Amino acid sequence: MYRQLVDSNDRAVERGMARQMLDPENRYYGGTIDPYTGVAWVNHTTGTPTDMCYWGAALSNPDSIYYRDEALLDRLLLATEFVLRLQHEDGSISPGWTNYHSPPDTAFVVVGYSQLYQLLVKQEWTPLQPVLNNMRQFLERTIPVMLAGGCHTPNHRWVLCAALGFLHDIFGLEEAVQRAEQWLAEGIDITPDGEWTERSNGIYNAVSDIMLIHAARLLGRPELLEPVRLNLRMMVYLVHPTGEIVTDYSGRQDLGSIHDLSSYYLPYAILAQLDGDPIFAGMAALADGTLTDPGVCSVNALVRLLLEPELQQANGSLDVLPQQYEVMLNEHFARASYLDQMEAVGHHGRIFHSRMHTDFGAPVARIRDGETSVTVMTEVPPFFALRHGKVRLLAVQLASYFNPGYIPMQDMTRLPQGYRLTGEQKKGYYDPIPANELPETASSDISPWYLLPHQSRRLTHEQTFRVGAEVLHTENGWTMHLTGEEPEDIMMQLSFVFGSEGELTYEDGTETSDGHHLWSSGNLRYTCGEDWIEISGGETGHLASSVREAKLPEKCKIVLVNFMTPFDKTIHISLSPSMAKKLQDQ
Repeated sequence: MYRQLVDSNDRAVERGMARQMLDPENRYYGGTIDPYTGVAWVNHTTGTPTDMCYWGAALSNPDSIYYRDEALLDRLLLATEFVLRLQHEDGSISPGWTNYHSPPDTAFVVVGYSQLYQLLVKQEWTPLQPVLNNMRQFLERTIPVMLAGGCHTPNHRWVLCAALGFLHDIFGLEEAVQRAEQWLAEGIDITPDGEWTERSNGIYNAVSDIMLIHAARLLGRPELLEPVRLNLRMMVYLVHPTGEIVTDYSGRQDLGSIHDLSSYYLPYAILAQLDGDPIFAGMAALADGTLTDPGVCSVNALVRLLLEPELQQANGSLDVLPQQYEVMLNEHFARASYLDQMEAVGHHGRIFHSRMHTDFGAPVARIRDGETSVTVMTEVPPFFALRHGKVRLLAVQLASYFNPGYIPMQDMTRLPQGYRLTGEQKKGYYDPIPANELPETASSDISPWYLLPHQSRRLTHEQTFRVGAEVLHTENGWTMHLTGEEPEDIMMQLSFVFGSEGELTYEDGTETSDGHHLWSSGNLRYTCGEDWIEISGGETGHLASSVREAKLPEKCKIVLVNFMTPFDKTIHISLSPSMAKKLQDQ
């Protein structure tokens, strides 16, 4: 693994050098151009600091073809000068995508920059000194923004703590420890089953994990490793057979997108070594197989392996990882009692530049049987997703015109053969505002709607719509029993979202102008290679090709089933025989 990482880092060095701006008259002189935007940035992902980590790791490593290469050293010096020029006067950076003058995005860079600085300091190579001087100057300039800057998402707190830990380590700064303690005093936002607030398996789980590992070590707080262990144990059950992470219910931008385990490599490798845990070591080995390069600035694996050479000897086995399981995450988490306390806090559900994440701790079921992987979930548009060999049923979602859009299931309970999910929506109307509570503008020539005290209106004619879904195992697949009664005559739409790579066939249906499939009756089959799933339960209770506010994803094959309330509907999903079953039958 280590040798492959060195080789991939050398290739990344070459790519970065090809993108470095070498025209002294250009505003980005010394920076590396982001191929997606054509701009050179100072950020921890697509920015120049990431290429600097590749270059610095190569210069420091006798196993690299660029070890102590003076031409590459000159490039690195130019990059440090670019980073200093783009640093704001307050010490912060603006990553480019958003978050201008951003303390947390500066913290991401500090975490990566600090580790590279520590690695280069160890080299005792005199020509490196100008680079080290510039890097130290950048880090020193960040101290004011790290000591006073805030955040706007839960994981940002732990990034700031890690950055403060590195500044304390490099500059002996006690104020950094004190600031970190203020963040840590807010408590750790993780359920007993290991789920972080943002439910972001593809991105921010791993961010919280590695940042708390750094904070635990640098701030002398070993107890901060325990929530990391909880999340790493949970993630064992949130990986499909292909190595793709389950992102179907994320609360962040990785929702429904493809992510692998590469960002988890360092947390698993570090904790495997610390705890001697074979499962962690096996997951590190699985993550290692997804590393196409050492990673972005803040989590560069090779920089860390060079700082901790003992990590280079990691030797985990995939054989210890479970291939068959059924777990229900957050089954016993007292989510309702926490939500009930929200009103007393005083923020009334309003938060700026972020969101409340009230889906924190919502139940999720994960079922794995060899090459078949199923997710049953709540508080997101899909309530069911399935992988079966090469077949990808990315989402099954229920939408309605009651409160136009998808109906998220809020509750899940375990049944002998599966799960019962329920969702509820309310919609009502409001009385005139009492005369004695009207503002002066109400009797003036102009009465803006936004100046009326809407909180004084009395609710009238409130309607409640409840839906249910029983998702049950069968001998060769799954059955979904969907129910909904009042109000009557609500147009409903069930959508099946498949990967674009397979082929759809069905007996009775039509194609919409958007290229989706209105499925009326008979059996529908989706095939990918030798694998397939077959579904029954098509219906055309109305002709709407979409539901307002229920956006369907692009670059997917989508099947729609239309029906009306009241409904008592059954969907059968049959799976092709698994490879093991095929071999057994032979």
